[in-house]
Amino acid sequence: MAWPVLVFDIESIPDIDGLRALRAAPADLTDGQVYASWLEERRAKGQSDFMPLHLQRVLVISCVFRNAEGLRIHSFVDRDGQSEGRVVQTFFHAVEKHTPQLVSWNGGGFDLPVLHYRGLRHGVEASKYWDLGEDDREFKWNNYISRYHMRHLDLMDLLAMYSPKNNAPLDAMAKLCGFPGKLGMDGSQVYAQFLAGQTEDIRRYCETDVMNTYLVYCRFQKMRGGLTEAEYEQEIAMVKDTLGNLAASESHWDEYLAAWA
Repeated sequence: MAWPVLVFDIESIPDIDGLRALRAAPADLTDGQVYASWLEERRAKGQSDFMPLHLQRVLVISCVFRNAEGLRIHSFVDRDGQSEGRVVQTFFHAVEKHTPQLVSWNGGGFDLPVLHYRGLRHGVEASKYWDLGEDDREFKWNNYISRYHMRHLDLMDLLAMYSPKNNAPLDAMAKLCGFPGKLGMDGSQVYAQFLAGQTEDIRRYCETDVMNTYLVYCRFQKMRGGLTEAEYEQEIAMVKDTLGNLAASESHWDEYLAAWA
């Protein structure tokens, strides 16, 4: 199992400003009215309420970063409603700095396309991420963009043998592997929580979700021979110790560890 590894997950909300612009909505309509009008039209056509990826505004990017020095958990959060571009840029700066293996659950189907569109909107720079071998020849054969390369490992996609009909939910797989799974929230509740001013609750939820992904990734590494049984047990013990230290200041880790017992 080679370091560094950066496991990531995003939480997003509808981009109402973008929706206004694309629909040429009158200025006197509230955000709620603009969104409700869009929903009504979608439902009348029998379409999903799910916002298209280019209109998903990034609110939180949570990361588990593992290297030879240890394990860190950090989130980039748009707390003022004006910092989405900075949040996305900071994530790609981390990729530029560390050139880690990226790990996600459905990152190829959701998280990365959203980050692509939002990065494009905000003028983000991500040259290492987009390198397909022009700057570094190694990236021709193993880059972040190709579905079948391991520099970005979409665990859900790989485990399903790249067939969407075989996809499994992260919550289910985490629980089946003996990990806590989702606690207190799911993605469908994020926008309502945001409107209620609960951005920090969303951040905490995203962090526990990305930890679930990291733990399933460790189990996958044991399955594929990247970790021996002893190394796997040592890694799990280290994760529990790390979360135990964080629990003193972040109560969601105390809850997470209690669910893991």
